[in-house]
Amino acid sequence: MGYYRQSLPASVLYKACDPQEFDFSTTDELADIGVVIGQERALDAIQFGISIVQKGYNIFALGPSGSGKLAAVKEIVGREAENRPVPDDWCYVNNFGEASKPKALRLPAGQGRRFARDMEQVIEELSTVIPATFEGEEYRGRAEEIEEEAKEREINALNELRRKSLQHGIALIETPTGFAFAPVDEKGEVLGPEQFQKLSEHQQEQIQEAVTDLRQQLQKLLKQFPVWRKEAKEKLKTLNREIAEFAVNHLMDDLKARYEAIPGVVQYLNEAQREIIDHAEDFFPKQEGGIATLIGHAPRPSPFLRYKVNLLVDNSECKYAPVVFESLPSHNNLVGRVEYQAYMGALVTDFTMIKPGALHIANGGYLILDARKVLMQPFAWDSLKRILQSREIRIESLERALSVISTSSLEPEPIPLDIKIILIGDRVLYYLLNVYDPEFRELFKVSADFEETIDRDADGNALYARLIASLARRNQLRPLDKEAVIRVVEHAARLVEDSEKLSTHLRSLDDLLKEADHWAAQVQRAIITRDDVQAAIDHQIRRADRLRERVYENIRRGTIFIDTEGAVVGQVNGLSVISLGDFSFGQPSRITATTRLGSGKILDIERESELGGAIHSKGVMILSGFLAHRYAKTRPFSVTASLVFEQSYGQVEGDSASLAELSAILSSLADLPIRQSLAVTGSVNQNGQVQPIGGVNEKIEGFFDICASIGLSGKQGVIIPRANVKHLMLRQDVVKAAESGKFHVYAVDTVDQALELLMDKPAGERDVTGAFPPDSINGRIEQRLREWIDIQKEFRSQERAGENQSYG
Repeated sequence: MGYYRQSLPASVLYKACDPQEFDFSTTDELADIGVVIGQERALDAIQFGISIVQKGYNIFALGPSGSGKLAAVKEIVGREAENRPVPDDWCYVNNFGEASKPKALRLPAGQGRRFARDMEQVIEELSTVIPATFEGEEYRGRAEEIEEEAKEREINALNELRRKSLQHGIALIETPTGFAFAPVDEKGEVLGPEQFQKLSEHQQEQIQEAVTDLRQQLQKLLKQFPVWRKEAKEKLKTLNREIAEFAVNHLMDDLKARYEAIPGVVQYLNEAQREIIDHAEDFFPKQEGGIATLIGHAPRPSPFLRYKVNLLVDNSECKYAPVVFESLPSHNNLVGRVEYQAYMGALVTDFTMIKPGALHIANGGYLILDARKVLMQPFAWDSLKRILQSREIRIESLERALSVISTSSLEPEPIPLDIKIILIGDRVLYYLLNVYDPEFRELFKVSADFEETIDRDADGNALYARLIASLARRNQLRPLDKEAVIRVVEHAARLVEDSEKLSTHLRSLDDLLKEADHWAAQVQRAIITRDDVQAAIDHQIRRADRLRERVYENIRRGTIFIDTEGAVVGQVNGLSVISLGDFSFGQPSRITATTRLGSGKILDIERESELGGAIHSKGVMILSGFLAHRYAKTRPFSVTASLVFEQSYGQVEGDSASLAELSAILSSLADLPIRQSLAVTGSVNQNGQVQPIGGVNEKIEGFFDICASIGLSGKQGVIIPRANVKHLMLRQDVVKAAESGKFHVYAVDTVDQALELLMDKPAGERDVTGAFPPDSINGRIEQRLREWIDIQKEFRSQERAGENQSYG
């Protein structure tokens, strides 16, 4: 017979590697290679992004998870960082004028730790030197001299007043409550009241006038005493400052000389020096205890903390610019935070409790972030954008920004930012940000798009073998022999559903090698073999295929209706793919169609029941276009067809069943049975061309598994689009069954080729008169349509006759 029925040879069902392309015995003989291969476009973009110095040229590395984006970024950025200088250290110190606004100090790399240590040593020395200096003989002598001089001045003034009063016969007497004046006789004895009364009135008046005058002089003198005492205190204070300067200046001057090349540090040391001299009493020993200790609270922080250096960023051990990957990019972990501690029932803080964020640590270098994690953390994305726009790191707690707590906080001085941010994320995330966040395009102008495949040619195979060797060594695995490498390469082609491509999904490859190493260890092999790789693949499938087993079991037991023999009109085996995480499998589905006289509409029951997706509905609509184009160019299309996936209780999406659906409709129209030993997959356009679909390997293997469990008859097979032949990487049991003629895979280009295979009859082509052969599939369909048109015309003529009769 002249109609289409040729199946594909077994050689095209699985593209095996040529062992001659692998000129090694084990991977130990292969040189290492970077873990990222075939990503020239993405690597060039990353290189451009990290080398350009203009604002906004941060990088977004996009691609599927596990494709090696992070490894590639770390590798390239790490090389670039080696050519950049070590960034400066950053410290926060006390702002003695306004403690709530700590100052930031910038020091050359390594100088921050040294400065903090030097400052700590100076304060420690001063805590000994200052008390010792104030306890010295010189200070005590001069202080006592000031005190004695002040006392002597007061005593001399009182003695002078006493002498003057005695000249008037009046004595100055000290009493418990102060001073008093009393008249005395020639012997100096105080006159009693009776003796005073015996004096003449003139004498009494003279004494009273003298006492009044002396009291005024005493009042003036007593008012002068506080002034003198204040002068004495000022002298003592001047002495204290002089002594403190003597104790402090030589230590601080030495420290300033060490850091004279750093203006900010010298300015801070000058301020600290004045503060220490003004508060030298803070360095005197304090008595332990107090009310805070008695009631169980922590003692008040040491006054020496005011002079401590909070080393925020220490690059003393860095050899080049930092490369930081922040795995938890929360607001605090990015921007830094101010911590608090409880004291006497309140939360208190100071500049020593300022903690750095990833932006501080990576400043002057590179920061790598997972875009999805940044977006999931509250306010982290907004904070990151704000900092990139302002080019400075401003630490602000979320609690304060949101007014969650009302306690006083710090406003640390912002630190200038010089950094390159590399975000890593999926493509959908990148495009969503591009559309919905206008600031994103201004801040992340470089996109590094990672390929999912590389070409499977001689060069690609060689690179892949070196990649396998590098991963094995990096993970300290056993070496692989040649056949094991070949099996990994072939599996990489299967992962991408393309016999001419290889997967660049590093995580899958990494996992496979680790598991193969495990199975080699189970049998005490020193080298990983092909059997070990196959065992790893089989066990990966076994761990994930519980649902597949249940579905296939229901088909074998007749719970789900699938026929693998016989022929039925309007019924075909369609093929779909079910994806469960990283595991996918093919599931046969019974598709049925019925046709009747109607208005040319195809009723999609899946869509009507809201179980059909948009793409599936589009595929069904295309069938209407095909039917009208082929059979109704010059006459009405008087057909109504109903389509349904039998025993389907979930969402149906995709157009890969449109070839099967069209075959069922045409079978019903032609009244020709479809071979149930065949399953069909492929989409169709309006011209009848069969288009490629996804999951072709899983679909073929799914129907093969069902047929094998029931029994292979040699008639079973699957019809696929010819454009999918290059994607075939079938299991070996399927290949062997095809090789022995027990199972077949047919590739078709057109609907007619599929119809001939399914109905075992020529499709037929139009002759010069435009008619199909009467006994062909298309001829039978066209004949049926003409019959229905005639019936429709008869109905219409009867209706018109009935209408005319009623009007008459």
